[in-house]
Amino acid sequence: MSTRRSEKPRESGLGILAARLLFAVQDQLYARLEEAGYGDLTRLHGAVIAHLEEDGTRATELARRSGRHKQVIGRIVDELEVLGYVERRPEAHDRRAKLVVPTARGREAMRVSDEIIGDIERRLSAELGRASYDEFSRSLSAVVGALTEPS
Repeated sequence: MSTRRSEKPRESGLGILAARLLFAVQDQLYARLEEAGYGDLTRLHGAVIAHLEEDGTRATELARRSGRHKQVIGRIVDELEVLGYVERRPEAHDRRAKLVVPTARGREAMRVSDEIIGDIERRLSAELGRASYDEFSRSLSAVVGALTEPS
């Protein structure tokens, strides 16, 4: 039987902390979305809703922003269309291209989501102190950028 050697406990490793942060934010976000009448939205739908512009976004851009495959985004858009959150429309400058555009319900869900995330951020800023939270946010952005941007 082998044991794992590490300089720090696994619980404080980057992957585990990042996952715990994601899940904690999602737990709060989706619980509050359900309370607000958007219980049919799932975490998977967030890959589209979080990256959607009000005037529409191409599916390829949603895939790039979310880090998901185009086919996955296509299936999520299909589900969101059935649920009434988005619709596909031809792009004005390139009629062959389709934009994913939020419906009125989709725009309202985006607004409520933004409010909830804002509430979470304000609460954390108050708990940690603004300077600490701002430094955390800058550092987290730098780490994400270092891992996702081509070098």
